[in-house]
Amino acid sequence: MTVRRYRIIHRTSFTYDVSVRASHNELRMTPLTEPGQTTLESRLRIRPMTWSHVYRDHWGTHVTSMESLLDHDRLEVEAISTVERADALPPADSPGWESLSDEAVADHNYEWLMMTPRTLPGDGMAELASSVRSLPTPREAAYALCDRINEVMTYQHGITGVHSSGEEAWRERTGVCQDFAHITLGALRTLGVPARYVSGYLAPKRDSSVGETSIGESHAWVEFWDGEWLPADPTNLTPVGLDHVVVARGRDYEDVPPFKGVYSGAGIAQLDVSVKFIRLS
Repeated sequence: MTVRRYRIIHRTSFTYDVSVRASHNELRMTPLTEPGQTTLESRLRIRPMTWSHVYRDHWGTHVTSMESLLDHDRLEVEAISTVERADALPPADSPGWESLSDEAVADHNYEWLMMTPRTLPGDGMAELASSVRSLPTPREAAYALCDRINEVMTYQHGITGVHSSGEEAWRERTGVCQDFAHITLGALRTLGVPARYVSGYLAPKRDSSVGETSIGESHAWVEFWDGEWLPADPTNLTPVGLDHVVVARGRDYEDVPPFKGVYSGAGIAQLDVSVKFIRLS
């Protein structure tokens, strides 16, 4: 079994042009522990912080709820995690489209079949889904969708925004990993295939040597149901495995942002984010 170990340092800072107060936030920056992935260490350093509480949300994500009540002109969050990734076992054969007609499967995966404003398909995504409907299994349809999306879409920052929908990005044929994932989710759910949004990290340099540091960023991909949950990365078309680190899952990006919250005051925030990967083994 191949194993890789990474230390991930995710820094987020908000600098305000005038002081603010009563900042209330949720942080989703702690990688999960699950088959194929073990979080050996994880800690958050938040400055300033008055109070915090840790819990698991409805989707199983590790969430730190925190608040900074004193006046401040800068909020800093540093998440440091040591994560070990191992090869996944090969999946079982596909049970086929018939399994998705099972009422128990549909009921158990109801939330992963729901359309959201970000995944709701228009004519473009509906046509995309129809193009793979005749393939023999949901698995083949899902991977064909990823191939098609990757072929047609151009990865580019600045064309779509954090609130863009998959249909908007598909219409522009341009977006980032969040958009690639929303398009894939909308098309899969149109086909009746349960699918979920996965947020985490992708090692920026696959062949890095032990001890080497590389600059990365947050990443998004999808998982779909075909007898079991199977991952797919439509942005890169690379197998989801040793270089992907899972942090959160949800119906779409709205369920998984690394940082979200509110504050009291007239200050305008300037955001700065950095992610570093250090390969340990």
